[in-house]
Amino acid sequence: MKRALVLIAALLVASVAPAHAASTPSCSTIKTVSVKKGTLLPCLDGVGSTAFEAIRGPVLVNVWGSWCEPCQQEIPHLVDVAKLNKVAIIGIDVEERNMQSGRAFVTSHKMSWPQLYDVKAKTRGIFGMGVPVTWFIDAHGTVVYKQIGLFQSTAQIKQLVKKYFGITL
Repeated sequence: MKRALVLIAALLVASVAPAHAASTPSCSTIKTVSVKKGTLLPCLDGVGSTAFEAIRGPVLVNVWGSWCEPCQQEIPHLVDVAKLNKVAIIGIDVEERNMQSGRAFVTSHKMSWPQLYDVKAKTRGIFGMGVPVTWFIDAHGTVVYKQIGLFQSTAQIKQLVKKYFGITL
C-alpha cells in the first residue's frame, strides 16, 4: 500500500511539472555574480530569474522578439554559432504577447541557449528601443561591443567574437 501511494504521488508531481520545461533551455548555465540591485528577468522556461547586471561572459546577449522579422532572419546564424559550443549566448525575449509565444518560437527555431523574458519592457532603458540588438559582454561584465541590427551571416558573428573575445569559432 505504501509503495502504491509513493507511485501515485510521483505520478502527480510529474503531471504538474511544466510541460515547457523540457523544450525551453534552462537558465541554470548563465554565468553570474552576486549583485545587490539589478534588472531581474524571469527565465523563459518558467524556472527562476536572473539580474541582467549580474551576467558575466564572455557571452553574446541577443535581444529579440518572435514578431521581429530581422530577428527571425538572424536566428539561424546564432544557431550555427551555438552549435560550436565555444561562446555562450543568452537571449532576451522582449515585447512578447505571452511566455507561450516565446517558448514556441524558441522551440521552432531550435534556439538551444538560455532565454530570459522581459515581460514589462524593463530592458528598454538598457538596450534602447528596437530589436535585434546584441551585446558582447566580457568576463568582468563590461559591454565590449554592441551590434545594433541583425547579423548578416555566421561569418560576421565569428569575426566579431574573435575581435572582441579572442575566441576563434
